[in-house]
Amino acid sequence: MEKTTRDFLLASLNDLLDADLKSFCGKLCDSKLEPRIPRGSVERKDREDIASLLIETYTESRAVEVTCQILRSIRFNQTAEKLQSDYESRYPAPQHEQVDTKSGNNQIRVKDMCKDTFGLIPCSQEFKDKILKEKGNEIYKPLDKSVRKRKALLITNIEFDNEKMYRSGADKDEENMEWLLKQLDYQVVKYRNLSGMEIDDAVKNFAAPVEHVHSDSTFVVIMSHGDRIKNRDAILGVHYGDRNTDDFFFVDKIFSHLNTENCAALHDKPKVILIQACRGGKYGGVEINEGEHNELWNIKHDGWVHKEKDFACLMSCTPECRSARNPYLGSPYIRHLVSVFCESAHEIHIDELFRKVMQRFESDPIRKGASKQMACIERETLVKQFYLFPGL
Repeated sequence: MEKTTRDFLLASLNDLLDADLKSFCGKLCDSKLEPRIPRGSVERKDREDIASLLIETYTESRAVEVTCQILRSIRFNQTAEKLQSDYESRYPAPQHEQVDTKSGNNQIRVKDMCKDTFGLIPCSQEFKDKILKEKGNEIYKPLDKSVRKRKALLITNIEFDNEKMYRSGADKDEENMEWLLKQLDYQVVKYRNLSGMEIDDAVKNFAAPVEHVHSDSTFVVIMSHGDRIKNRDAILGVHYGDRNTDDFFFVDKIFSHLNTENCAALHDKPKVILIQACRGGKYGGVEINEGEHNELWNIKHDGWVHKEKDFACLMSCTPECRSARNPYLGSPYIRHLVSVFCESAHEIHIDELFRKVMQRFESDPIRKGASKQMACIERETLVKQFYLFPGL
């Protein structure tokens, strides 16, 4: 008989002595995870009861993530790694193969650590020529691949001073995003495990190089914890904790560092910002009772230009809500985003790509009930359509 999620959880809990199990339950009840588990629910409960309670409270996949997190917090790292490995081997991510039926072109494929097979469909020269001719000034003009130097910034925080804040699965997000950006012909400037000040410096330094004049667009991707309590859209640095609550970086600073005033070389060029982080402590789902609702290098120095323009920002969740992450597969935000770009970037512009990502969240069978999540377009100032034309 095949093992169930409950079997995997029970095997891990059986590795704990009674004193260790008591510590596990104490950490579980003291954590800020939602829904909260009261102490009365775990008192005088055996390991089988605790395993069942975890699944009932968090759903199967999230119960494994929570268990691994608590096990690491009581320094049962090997038990956590075994649970993660065993569960991942039993419940791998589904295999995806994209077929380019329109152009017949071979796909660019990659198999990542999440066991997803992404296939980026390249754009045909015929389609690109057609769009350039039909839409003219309605789209951002791409530079020729032979002369352009596209750059992208990728920052991923995984390990924090507070071991409880370890972002398991974030390495999968980093790998998937780096692959996608490279397939879109961006040179990736990559950082890991930065403080809030270091994130600020990284974005500021990224905006400074004159090489952006040879680019036609850029991406900035930041993935970390977000402040769930008081500072909305604050990205936490790796030193953030109970004794240091000032280590963070505000998303707004990305816009100021890359605006026309501070990064003239990207004037009139699309600047895409992707943020994977919580924006509060609430869940995105809500129960509605039946019947409740029925329905610069080219800038004129003697003229004025817009200080902030040509930005497109897709946040991983709506304000005040949490952003999910699977310890084995990474976040649904990055998985949906990479999948949509692979399937559709060859024929639609970025606004429609973002919309398709949101549609994936709308119909996501994994995110149910209170754990529902919705990606969110914010502070967009694109005045034209931005086509990526992958492969060209």
